Amino acid sequence: RIMCMKKGSKLNEVFDRLRAGLDAVESIDGIDFATSDKYGYVTSCPSNLGTGMRASVHIKLPNLTSDGTDRKAKEVASPLGLSVRGTGGEHTPIGADGTVDISPRARLFIKEKEIIQNLYDGISLLLEEEKKAGGAKAASADGPYAAFLASLDEVRATQPQNLCAKYLTTDLFNSFNDEQKAILEQCARTGVENPSSALGCYAMTPSDYDVLNAFFDPVIRDYHGASADSVHITDWDASDVGENGVLDMSKLGLDELSMRVRVGRNLTSFNLPGAMDQAERIEFEKTMLTAFDKLISMEEYGGQVYSLTPDFGNGEENPNKITEEEYQELVDAHIMFKNMDDDPYLKSAGIASDWPYGRGCYVSADKQFIIWFGEEDQLRIMCMKKGSKLNEVFDRLRAGLDAVESIDGIDFATSDKYGYVTSCPSNLGTGMRASVHIKLPNLTSDGTDRKAKEVASPL
Repeated sequence: RIMCMKKGSKLNEVFDRLRAGLDAVESIDGIDFATSDKYGYVTSCPSNLGTGMRASVHIKLPNLTSDGTDRKAKEVASPLGLSVRGTGGEHTPIGADGTVDISPRARLFIKEKEIIQNLYDGISLLLEEEKKAGGAKAASADGPYAAFLASLDEVRATQPQNLCAKYLTTDLFNSFNDEQKAILEQCARTGVENPSSALGCYAMTPSDYDVLNAFFDPVIRDYHGASADSVHITDWDASDVGENGVLDMSKLGLDELSMRVRVGRNLTSFNLPGAMDQAERIEFEKTMLTAFDKLISMEEYGGQVYSLTPDFGNGEENPNKITEEEYQELVDAHIMFKNMDDDPYLKSAGIASDWPYGRGCYVSADKQFIIWFGEEDQLRIMCMKKGSKLNEVFDRLRAGLDAVESIDGIDFATSDKYGYVTSCPSNLGTGMRASVHIKLPNLTSDGTDRKAKEVASPL
């Protein structure tokens, strides 16, 4: 490895001296450098064939490396045909002052003089981008969202599946007014704090999907694989499915199954859970108690309310409060949801805040019609039972939803584009998840669900 190195400002000086040195070495008797008619100078590694040359400089790029990594510098340098390394070579860290090692990648099928010229031109363009980055940094350094936007940039570069980071660029964020920015930062916070998210965002109010539509619309259509002009249509008429609306799974050779259908719903008059404070959570629960009393008075529902809220504030006791033991029994019976404070995604979004205030459920007398309140959505309304006719849980859920929405003060939030409004864009539209528990011993014979997933996914 023959090299020339020095400190200076004229790049050609090391190039010229290296050329002179090579001529001197090769002029010595017994020195005959191996070459190939096709590939130029022969080297052990094919990556170095041709010129065998690597020309590099150490250069400070404090703005492009302000996050402590060479990620941004590489993004700029790569299209220029330049490699970026740490100051100690490949796989070493950058300098504390932002110093990095820059060199052209090309070795083969290029002339020696072109390598040094490419290095010079590349450095020139790289410094222009460094200057721009400095200007952008200066412009946003005092902004309240600078750290948030920098984190978004990092997530976008490292987690391409994160749709929030993919679409929420700095330019788009800055297109909103100050009030909207504050809400949008709340919506996107979970995607920044949990970068491996697929979606990475939650709405904070029912109107967010309209007011912040420039952000939410591309996220929604990407996630759901929808065209730009797709509009959700609500249609509960199942009379033409199965046999006149009957979906009898016993005809598939199945015995009694555990069946469940649920929907997410939110009232127009309240914030979505991510933006609620403790007082609003309690107010929402007390609002729903009127609806639950109405259901309890109906013969086909009956039942009772189980609440986790310690008290209603100002010395007002909660008549439906249950003990920790009773709560755990309901969780074990799959009637109540688990402690939301343990979920990092919901925690980052503010949805798990103030636990356990404003949380609980209504359960019908036969325990087949259940309404959660205060979970990811204000309401999760579900029907569950064991049986073989899948339409039975669907039909009862529809009747239950009609009964709930007929109660004064209950107005479910909807969107003209997206159907029923939910906190998470993944649940928009129907807000529905229909499921059964089914035995597949052959497809799970290896102890995993891998084969079952392979079969189910295309369906």
